[in-house]
Amino acid sequence: MTYLNYIGAYFLMIAEMFRKPTKWSVMKQLILKDVDDLIIGSLGIVAFISFFVGGVVTIQTALNIDNPLIPKYLVGFATRQSVILEFAPTFISIIMAGKVGSFITSSIGTMRVTEQIDALEVMGINSLNYLVFPKFIALLLYPFVISIAMFLGILGGMAACVYGGFSSLDDYIIGIQTDFTPFHITYAFIKTFVFAFILATIPSYHGYFMKGGALEVGKASTTSFVWTSVVIILLNYILTQMLLS
Repeated sequence: MTYLNYIGAYFLMIAEMFRKPTKWSVMKQLILKDVDDLIIGSLGIVAFISFFVGGVVTIQTALNIDNPLIPKYLVGFATRQSVILEFAPTFISIIMAGKVGSFITSSIGTMRVTEQIDALEVMGINSLNYLVFPKFIALLLYPFVISIAMFLGILGGMAACVYGGFSSLDDYIIGIQTDFTPFHITYAFIKTFVFAFILATIPSYHGYFMKGGALEVGKASTTSFVWTSVVIILLNYILTQMLLS
């Protein structure tokens, strides 16, 4: 029953988020602040991880292709498939669940502890629209982050492949171009939009409905990370089954 209550409260929060919108002049500033905090503030860690994980994927692929009959361009092909289909949209989203999700939960949870949310309600402001909706809109730019992750993952793979001596630059580029399926990009971005919605709402739920003091803010951040990661992994399985099978 607890899980049913959890799910019911979650969907009620989403419905309430769109009701009684805040004035646009105020909302615009909130959205811009959240874009800076959630999107721009995440580019550094995403770029760093993407570049080096792309390199690791390439090295591991190359080391496991030790048969001389297997063409070298398959290293680039395997890197492209790994980065576009799974690493960029899913692995980066789990990392963002830790960074962005914890930030959202702790910021909203701190407002709950210090009774700022109660003050918003007293002033007649829809606190869910004021606090959660700007994060939802800001994370609509999340595919931009994933695009950078895809590009840098493949670029990191290329650097590792060429400078590690696993294959030539021409072979790597041929591998990237071999049997390219445009729908794989569409599939990755469909997942990205779904994950962006999860990243905006589940951490907000745990921050908004938390009870207690400063210690509970930390516990709520941990819980939101766990739930967000679990939901992302489950939805990843469901979407992959629906879109690629």
